[in-house]
Amino acid sequence: MRFNLGAIDVDVTLKKIKNIHLSVHPPTGRVRISAPSHMNLENIRIFAISKLGWIKQQQKKLREQARETKREYLERESHFLWGRRYLLQVMESNSPPMIEHRQSKLILRIRPKASKAKRQELFDEWYRSQIKSIAPALVEKWEPLIGVKVGKVFVQRMKTKWGSCNPNSKSIRLNTDLAKKPRECLEYIVVHEMAHLIEPTHNLRFVELMDRLMPKWKFYKEMLNRLPVRHEDWDY
Repeated sequence: MRFNLGAIDVDVTLKKIKNIHLSVHPPTGRVRISAPSHMNLENIRIFAISKLGWIKQQQKKLREQARETKREYLERESHFLWGRRYLLQVMESNSPPMIEHRQSKLILRIRPKASKAKRQELFDEWYRSQIKSIAPALVEKWEPLIGVKVGKVFVQRMKTKWGSCNPNSKSIRLNTDLAKKPRECLEYIVVHEMAHLIEPTHNLRFVELMDRLMPKWKFYKEMLNRLPVRHEDWDY
């Protein structure tokens, strides 16, 4: 289903859920609402109107946020690791493909004539391994501080979120692109998602919980909002 709020299109999906969820998606600020299956369209519209100011604010942020140039995975191209910029060195050989981090360079060892898609796949998996090497220790650090136990940590490429959580399974998901950002940003997202195991929404209780756990969380949130996000060929 779809309705309009002036010039803003709102896509609606009815699901077997308890609460209504509103999201604004990059790159154009597309608005989506997931609502309980028993909820009628007029009540959903009223909810959306009450959030119109927030929707416009989020759309403005998306329009203004810097984006990385499209990556080709070629010699001397810029890539990022934990908030620092590195130049890529490409070395072709018939040995197993891999990526090495050496001082000011990232070295991509790849088979001759390897496709761009293969190079990107290798980078995605490497970034995933960087997160997986650090995230478990962060979760272990924060479990007693927050008072929750995480069931499992998933790391995957995500287009619209830095992280997510499933309160039922006690699992959290982290975006592989967090490996490009300062480590503090990864820790903030870990704490953010773990806090959602206590409070699933972004209500006042959640804000107060984050203020107590990580007083500088809004600073890290703004840092993520300012930093360039990955170029994507968005499929809508």
